[in-house]
Amino acid sequence: MFNARIRKRWRAGGFKVGVIGAKADLTYDYDHLGAGTETLAELAAGKHSFMDVLKNAEKPIILVGAGAAARHDGAAILAASAKLALDVGAVKDGWNGFGVLHETASRVGALDIGFAATSGGLNAAQMTTFGTLDLLFLLGADEIKASDGTFVVYIGTHGDRGAHRADVILPAAAYTEKSAIYVNTEGRVQMTGRAAFPPGEAREDWAIIRALSEALGKKLAYDSLQALRQAVFKAVPHLIRLDQIEAGSADQIKKLAGKGGSPEKAPFKPLVEDFYLTNPIARASAVMAECSRLASGQMLTAAE
Repeated sequence: MFNARIRKRWRAGGFKVGVIGAKADLTYDYDHLGAGTETLAELAAGKHSFMDVLKNAEKPIILVGAGAAARHDGAAILAASAKLALDVGAVKDGWNGFGVLHETASRVGALDIGFAATSGGLNAAQMTTFGTLDLLFLLGADEIKASDGTFVVYIGTHGDRGAHRADVILPAAAYTEKSAIYVNTEGRVQMTGRAAFPPGEAREDWAIIRALSEALGKKLAYDSLQALRQAVFKAVPHLIRLDQIEAGSADQIKKLAGKGGSPEKAPFKPLVEDFYLTNPIARASAVMAECSRLASGQMLTAAE
């Protein structure tokens, strides 16, 4: 969807696009600037010819893909990208042209409520290293490859990769089976209503975690969805403002740019290997499977 917006603007004319990373068919023309961090460093140092395009743009945009941020040197890459955004005027009064495109639907909302590793915490790579954890909870996480020896509890819907690895499965309600608040990739808060009740023993995620907390003797302080939402709104007030985007902070971008660091000299690689099979719902779809087959160039031969 985001790429479609870029294409729409490109079709209007007068719009230059530069890409650092793997070459791909984006459905519009772009300048391939380079494959990795060396090109980003050249831009940041003002030594790349595309720097003139960015500096002369009325509203320049620096967009960082999730693949770059997910690397071991992701913090340094984000810092260099933020500094570049400041240098070319992508962050100024009335305009914030610095953004990160996340690869999962829940990532922005999770970051809004602080659901991320803090100082001294473990990242995903560390959690999945053999011998690091005795117990791992997967909250609908189907792309995590837990190491042998780790006891895995899976809370999810579609019986996908995470469920196949799990030692215990706690069935959760699908997104159509619960009333929920979502935050999309641009930070817009949205609310949905339940279309159907979950089947069998499936429960909404919050109810599962609430029940677990009581069983463990650490009872959480809410007994209903309304009580939970009140606690969330108190902690993160902007989540109550539906269909609105919380404005980014220029000071936070400046703080990020000041963190520095030394990115590794390695090319950027996309996180998504197959566009049509990126999540459990898509992987369970016969239509998406057919699209994936056609996109890969595979042809079926009719039996004689």
